[in-house]
Amino acid sequence: MSRIGKAIINIPTGTTIDYKDNVVTVKGKNGELKQELTGGITINIENSELAVQRPSDSKEHKSLHGLYRALINNMIVGVSEGFTKKLELAGVGYRASNQGQKLELALGFSHLVVIELPQEVKVETLTEKGKNPIITLSSFDKHLLGMVCAKIRSLRKPEPYKGKGVKFVGEQIRRKAGKSA
Repeated sequence: MSRIGKAIINIPTGTTIDYKDNVVTVKGKNGELKQELTGGITINIENSELAVQRPSDSKEHKSLHGLYRALINNMIVGVSEGFTKKLELAGVGYRASNQGQKLELALGFSHLVVIELPQEVKVETLTEKGKNPIITLSSFDKHLLGMVCAKIRSLRKPEPYKGKGVKFVGEQIRRKAGKSA
C-alpha cells in the first residue's frame, strides 16, 4: 500500500481543503466531506497538490498511509465530479420506481419493498419494454453510495441457476448447471 500512499493528489479548481486537529475537510461544488486522520498520518498541501506523509516505515504506518491517501482522493473526486453506480433487476416481474427519495422495488415477494434513501444519494429508475429495469444511484460520498448499493443488492442477491436478482450493470454471475435428467 505504500506505493499508493506516495502518489501526489492534484486538487482541482473549485475544491478547498482544510486540515485542523487531524481532521481533513474537503469542500467542492457537490458537497462537503470530513475524514479524521489517525496513527500519526499528516498531509502537506502545496501549489494545488496534496501529499500524505507517514511518521515511520512500520507496517501499520505503511497501511494507514495508503488507506488515508485513497480516502482523501475519493473525497476530492466525489466533491468535484461525484460517483455513479447502476443496478439491474433481472427476473420476471421485477420492477423499480422512485418517488423522491423513496425507492419501491417489486422483487418477487408478496409485498413491495420500500427503501428510504439518504438525502446525499440521488436515485433514478429506468424501465424500458423488453429490458431489465435499471436503478441509477449517484452521490458525492463513495462510502455511503457503496453501502446503499450493497443494501439494495442484499434484498435479492443474484442466484447462480437462473441469474435472477439484483446485480450491478456489467457484473458477471457465475452460473451453475441445473439437475441432469
